[in-house]
Amino acid sequence: MERRRDTPRLLTVAERARLEEFQDHIHYSNRYSDDEFEYRHVMLPKNMLKVIPKDYFNPETGTLRILLEEEWRGLGITQSLGWVHYETHGKFLQMLSLDRLHWMGLTVAPEPHILLFKRPKGR
Repeated sequence: MERRRDTPRLLTVAERARLEEFQDHIHYSNRYSDDEFEYRHVMLPKNMLKVIPKDYFNPETGTLRILLEEEWRGLGITQSLGWVHYETHGKFLQMLSLDRLHWMGLTVAPEPHILLFKRPKGR
């Protein structure tokens, strides 16, 4: 389980400038829910991952680490209040070996540019 940071690592002015060209191309899914939470996923342009600071990534998995609200908003993700980044799509698959994925019949590639968000239902 990835440990959550307590304090955000804010972007510098130069880092923000490099990300600006991608911000209009961020895609937001429709919301979906279960009994407890409302969910949505946010798809970053794949090329955007190349300009996001390296310390925003989990060194073990190579995917974006769990970002605090100030961090994901700094990337240009805009959502109403209450959303929490709780997972990066495909992280679990990246932790499995390719042999094991093949044995399990899975051919889905991880999608590290997709961030999963949730918030309590009724907000």
